[in-house]
Amino acid sequence: MKTSTQRYTVSIYTENNVGLLNRISAIFQRRHINIDSINSSISEIEGVSRWTIVVEVSEAQIRKIIGQIERQVEVIRAQYFTDEETIYQESGLFKVASELLFEERQIQNIIKDHYDYLHMHKLENIAEMDKFLKICNTPRLNQKQIATLNRQITS
Repeated sequence: MKTSTQRYTVSIYTENNVGLLNRISAIFQRRHINIDSINSSISEIEGVSRWTIVVEVSEAQIRKIIGQIERQVEVIRAQYFTDEETIYQESGLFKVASELLFEERQIQNIIKDHYDYLHMHKLENIAEMDKFLKICNTPRLNQKQIATLNRQITS
């Protein structure tokens, strides 16, 4: 009998120590569970990191995984949430060259015309965002321009 699986978001607060990522990913690897998404960032508490891991497993599996994760010495707390319990938020950041911002009246008008829309309405999905960008007639970046934006800034 196959148990039903669903998507879970695992939230983990940990001390920031070397090797912990390897041990936690090994917990999933031993059970042959694919990690759909993993994110690590600093938390609002100094010296504490927050990890977010998304997996698709049964509830029995996720309970066992959380138990094993919490047994790691550096883990402060681990918990899981279903998709229904998770609030998703996406943000968009649009970069406009500063010389264009002050010289090109067209860009100033686009920002002025759509300022309220950008700040008052959330775009529900990628299709809505694409529709909005087409309305604004914003230029698209090619791969070289994207790579330039993503490169590390050195002094």
